Amino acid sequence: MTANGWLQILFFSACVLLVAKPLGKYLVRVYDGSVRWLAPVERGIYRLGGVDPAEDQHWTRYAGAMLLFSLATMLLTYIVLRLQHLLPLNPQHFAAVTDRQAFETSASFTTNTNWQSYVGESVMSYFSQMTQLAFHNFASAAVGIACAVALVRGIARKSAGKIGNFWVDLVRGTLYVLIPLSLVVALILVQQGAIQNFAKYLEVTTLEGAKQVIAMGPVASQEAIKQLGTNGGGFFNANAAHPFENPTPWTNFWSMFAIFMIPSALTYFLGRMVKNQKHGWAVWAAMFTLFFAGVATAYWAEARGNPIHAAHGIDVASSATNPGGNMEGKEVRFGIANSALYATVTTDASCGAVNAMHDSFTPIGGMVPLVNMQLGEVVFGGVGAGLYGMLMMVVLTVFIAGLMVGRTPEYLGKKIQAREVQMAMLYVLVFPAAILTMTAISVLVAPGLAGLNNAGPHGLSEILYAFSSTAANNGSAFAGLTGTTYYYNTMLGLNTLIGRFAMMVPMLALAGFLAEKKASPESAGTFPVTTPLFVVLLVGVVLIVSALTFFPALSLGPLVEHLMMLKGGLF
Repeated sequence: MTANGWLQILFFSACVLLVAKPLGKYLVRVYDGSVRWLAPVERGIYRLGGVDPAEDQHWTRYAGAMLLFSLATMLLTYIVLRLQHLLPLNPQHFAAVTDRQAFETSASFTTNTNWQSYVGESVMSYFSQMTQLAFHNFASAAVGIACAVALVRGIARKSAGKIGNFWVDLVRGTLYVLIPLSLVVALILVQQGAIQNFAKYLEVTTLEGAKQVIAMGPVASQEAIKQLGTNGGGFFNANAAHPFENPTPWTNFWSMFAIFMIPSALTYFLGRMVKNQKHGWAVWAAMFTLFFAGVATAYWAEARGNPIHAAHGIDVASSATNPGGNMEGKEVRFGIANSALYATVTTDASCGAVNAMHDSFTPIGGMVPLVNMQLGEVVFGGVGAGLYGMLMMVVLTVFIAGLMVGRTPEYLGKKIQAREVQMAMLYVLVFPAAILTMTAISVLVAPGLAGLNNAGPHGLSEILYAFSSTAANNGSAFAGLTGTTYYYNTMLGLNTLIGRFAMMVPMLALAGFLAEKKASPESAGTFPVTTPLFVVLLVGVVLIVSALTFFPALSLGPLVEHLMMLKGGLF
């Protein structure tokens, strides 16, 4: 580890903190209807869709609208991908996407997962990339923010029983948040060298005389919303390690900052909406504590390097002329610190973009992204999903605190009773059930094992990572697993749907239940949710409820592999 590496991590952390308040205040104005500079466009969309913007929806109606929108757009994407060969903007004349891959891709992008079992520049036409995949980058992100806003409304409102209007929240998040920010980020990326064109692929002659095809396309525009919407699906197969997507250290910083920008601001939004800003900052502090612990661990593990390499005479010590550590699978223009930081950020925020090969990380370094996802998308998390995921943990925290002092648990003046706890527990249990069940099946059946390129604990880690990534709606891959089979296309596609909607519906139910409750004044027995003690307890609940659930699986995967590494590859 170097001072320069730590300075870059600290600079990034400071920027994430500084953006929370101004962007959070803007989000409050967007979702309370104060921002109207695109009012004619907004009204036109409502009129075209037959939406009554004044309608305040019960949670069941809100959830139904969310599910209907997601289903309709998923089916549309499936049809377009299957008919890709007949549609325009296909200069490379790519064939129709296969049925199994079209299902997985449409499910993946609808759920904000963006898991890609295909090579983007060899499979998807410009039309598919722009009208379907990029569309879902906006839409799925706006859906996530809308649902988080609905939960915050449920907490803030008193005896209302309504949590807002899904269609209004969807439109406002897209028009006033995602599109403007994407334009700014896309221009920054283009200025730094990311490509943006509709040209045919170029065939060039290398210095050795060989022929090479260089892919072109509208990359910068998709890259911007991919990061801001915590989507992660790359235009190119190499994702953010590709110089056309992420050409410089400056674009690397903006990519990471864009990922955390909205999730960080949503904690300030929470404080303003519930009229308790200290609580918003307490939630931010809990998220940041988990983030910093993860990046410190990953940076330490990667900077330390592999002792097996050192034993064979490879210099793993850093110096002015040698980066040292474990540089396998990393871009030299980013180095170890920015690779560890990027891997932590992208898996904290369910983004899935990668600028290094996670499969090449050391066992502990690779375990950090895996654990980040298994925490349940709560460390800043996906846009919207991070906030509502952490708020589900907050409900469990105040419930546990209430049991500890022998009083009825309360959260911001609202009593947490049986049905609220049931929804929170359903949310918490669905996630590990999906991951562990599908992983167990895959290590027992022939189609699951057929996709493995590695045996032993590393092979288990690859399967576990794939199902953790898809259930967490992350989309990053550990690699080493062949996902382009009927088995994995189907299983991983189903897993993305479970990880999104089987968790979103209980969360919206909790929002509706809380919106129906009256708020009572705080008393001596009310557990404060603004103190360092609350932050510590919240972090503890996240680790105990989430991380320990997966400890047996982690023990058989990356932890065993770490011990094998220390023993020189022989256990």
